[in-house]
Amino acid sequence: MLTEEQIQRIELKATEIRKDIIEMLLMAGSGHSAGPLGITDVFATLYFSGILNWDPIDPWNNQRDRVILSAGHLCPVWYATLSHAGAFSHQDLMTLRKMGSLLQGHPHFRELPGVENSGGPLGQGLSQAIGHAMAARMNLEKYRTYCVMSDGELQEGSNWEAFMFAANKKLHNLTVIIDRNHIQIDGYTEDIMPLEPLTNKLRAFGWNVRDIDGHNVKKIGQEIEKAKNDTTGPVVIIAHTVAGKGVELMEGDFVWHGKTPNKQQSVEALKQLRSLWGKITSE
Repeated sequence: MLTEEQIQRIELKATEIRKDIIEMLLMAGSGHSAGPLGITDVFATLYFSGILNWDPIDPWNNQRDRVILSAGHLCPVWYATLSHAGAFSHQDLMTLRKMGSLLQGHPHFRELPGVENSGGPLGQGLSQAIGHAMAARMNLEKYRTYCVMSDGELQEGSNWEAFMFAANKKLHNLTVIIDRNHIQIDGYTEDIMPLEPLTNKLRAFGWNVRDIDGHNVKKIGQEIEKAKNDTTGPVVIIAHTVAGKGVELMEGDFVWHGKTPNKQQSVEALKQLRSLWGKITSE
């Protein structure tokens, strides 16, 4: 259970990460805005609540928990979070998508401490995460695997085969977090390939399903912790988020899926970002 002090600290960290995302994308001149901003509270909670067994000083320890980012285009939030966790220099964030940078437009396996998979082709991360979870079971290891997915990539059939497999094997050391923001690059998910009733579908596939507010740090922490203690099978947390969270001109608008702000928009976005105390605490 997270304390009020922990919750406030995570919320502050989320604001700082969002600030970095805006500045990274402005410097890069390309990339994805809406998704990273929307899923920030989940990443901040996962890495700064003490739930995740991962140490930036020893990032490849065999007993570490694995984090797989299936939706590779969300990598700006992953990079910023890892940097704040101490995995690499904060200054490196501004090299996103630059020639020679380790911060590629989609994550590349072990290019940076904590980056456990290459992401790009959607619909592949869940199967990779299942591989890690199966390996842990076969080797009698206690680490957990977390897989962060987008809702749009659930339109890929490979995911549903993977859902069936994980449930059949009762992989209770696997937690999936779905970023349910209802957008994809060419529109809204329910207009293009409807996913609802998503909760019922996943339960029918044999998963333990939790529906949460993806911006409620307390609830995010509670459900991730509960998943660790659930030994009946794999858990999927559907995190309902607002794409572009914290930036008014982006919120809920699919146009910002793969669009970056210009200088004027970035200045306005940074003004709009608010922490628990109503201000950005790091300059």
